[in-house]
Amino acid sequence: MMIIALGNTKGGVGKSTLTTNLAVSFQQRGKQVIVVEADPTVRTLSTWKQDRTDAGRSPITVMRQAGNLRDDLRDLDSKYDIVLVDLPGKDSREMRTTSTVADLLVIPCQPHQIDIDPTVEMIPLLEEARDYNPDLIVAVVLNRASTHAWSTEEKDARAALGESFEHILPTAIHERNAFSASTGRGLSALESSDKKAQHEIKSFTDDIERLITNG
Repeated sequence: MMIIALGNTKGGVGKSTLTTNLAVSFQQRGKQVIVVEADPTVRTLSTWKQDRTDAGRSPITVMRQAGNLRDDLRDLDSKYDIVLVDLPGKDSREMRTTSTVADLLVIPCQPHQIDIDPTVEMIPLLEEARDYNPDLIVAVVLNRASTHAWSTEEKDARAALGESFEHILPTAIHERNAFSASTGRGLSALESSDKKAQHEIKSFTDDIERLITNG
């Protein structure tokens, strides 16, 4: 049983899209999954859940919860294989309390300086979380990377982030229409026809499972 949170103190990095894709990916691997929509200001995941139901796809439980999530997440962790938490895009009570019980915090970061700087600035917050949860694993995933063959942004971002973070996931998620299009229909990229997007989500999930297993 595992609590996996996705969060960044900067908004707009693609947390919700990655959360929905991981939810379907883990479900397809036979896991019992619940998604916690922890941002009280949006209903992205609740809408996705309803769209998914309307599309006749295998249902995934989404619950909205805000404030101190510590006890709620512990309770859910005893009932589900995977608890995915989509955190607000800011330093918040939800992020801080979740970090005290999560097994893994995945930090999506777009490979641009405007995203890299605030991601690195999270380090003091993460160090504080480890005072309460020393086993917390933190990993950065590069999201919405360029698909241009000659782009060096992914390589440059890995180098910059690697100075502050121990774990930068090997798989980068690239800017592909399949992600936004599928999310808008209650689906995941795994349920689209885009083979590259499918491969990236499967590989992303593999990275997470490997990291959790190896610590």
